[in-house]
Amino acid sequence: MLSSEEWGIVALSLKVSLVAILLTLPIAYGLAWQLARGRFPGKVLLDALVHLPLVVPPVVTGWLLLILFGANGPVGRWLEAAFGITVMFRWTGAALASAIMALPLMVRAMRLSIEGVDRRLEAAARTLGAGPWQTFRSVSLPLSLPGVLAGAVLGFARSLGEFGATITFVSNIPGETRTLPLAIYAALQLPGGDAMVARLAGISIALSLLALILSESLARRGHRHAGGGDGA
Repeated sequence: MLSSEEWGIVALSLKVSLVAILLTLPIAYGLAWQLARGRFPGKVLLDALVHLPLVVPPVVTGWLLLILFGANGPVGRWLEAAFGITVMFRWTGAALASAIMALPLMVRAMRLSIEGVDRRLEAAARTLGAGPWQTFRSVSLPLSLPGVLAGAVLGFARSLGEFGATITFVSNIPGETRTLPLAIYAALQLPGGDAMVARLAGISIALSLLALILSESLARRGHRHAGGGDGA
């Protein structure tokens, strides 16, 4: 059985991951669309920047967030002056760090889904008089939706496991930024913390495994839909 403190850690982790994905979803889809369909100078550079968090140490990402969104950072100063918002040492900062780390996986899954949409169906819709927005809303988006959802679920799983960027950016504050990975790390430092580590690790593995299975299921459904479109 989990203690009330551990339930609070699980609830905070779910909240941070959910907010991170909801905020990132439209950005990830827009980037995926541009990378899948766009033709513009600097596309290779944009692709590299999007996927950069996958290859640099997470602590570097956290350090860059600290420089940009810290109290003396350009974005951090602007947010506080204009809206009275600060993300330093707050759960919102943990959500921001998780969103940055999840973004590459989300963009990749969504890009593959968009590239799998049969353009003949889009051309047929335009032939029948549909405009660009109507074609996107009625053809492109529904056909790519399974991949979009798969990317969102995969990003959610990545957010649940985020550690390095979060602890560097917003520290490890109980009840505020201490998500599952940070709580496991803190429990490892405590004498007799093995039982707590085992419980939280079990919850983390179960949630991540469930998210991965769901993501794979959605991705397979998207491939089947794409195959059906090609067959038509």
